[in-house]
Amino acid sequence: MTETLSSLIQAAKPGATEVPPSEASDAIDKGEIQLVVDVREPHEFEEGHLPSAVNIPRGVLELRADPASPVTDATLTSQQSGRVMVYCTKGPGARSLFAAQTLASMGYDRVEVLGGGLIAWEGEDLPVERAADPASS
Repeated sequence: MTETLSSLIQAAKPGATEVPPSEASDAIDKGEIQLVVDVREPHEFEEGHLPSAVNIPRGVLELRADPASPVTDATLTSQQSGRVMVYCTKGPGARSLFAAQTLASMGYDRVEVLGGGLIAWEGEDLPVERAADPASS
């Protein structure tokens, strides 16, 4: 049987631990979540992201998550046994679910997904950082 996007998302959901925004915010503030990864594209990240997030787009995640890769991301690989939360725009969306699934399969121990993604985070009036608007400078 041929897989579809919908079937891939449904297959990834049971393996994902979803954390509601308010709970995630508290855990970040307490240092219980060691790393927050925004798996959206750089232009999306610039438009708004969680204050503590690093941007590692879903399309390059495997390259950045493997310590043996020539383009590894040391911030990410140093947290293989830490608590890592991934998110995308809404969620759990395809990118965050696939990112969590990928990281778990690569040996990351405690990967979670931000419930509702950035939309839910903003909906709870939690802080969002935005790139400075060059027109306002």
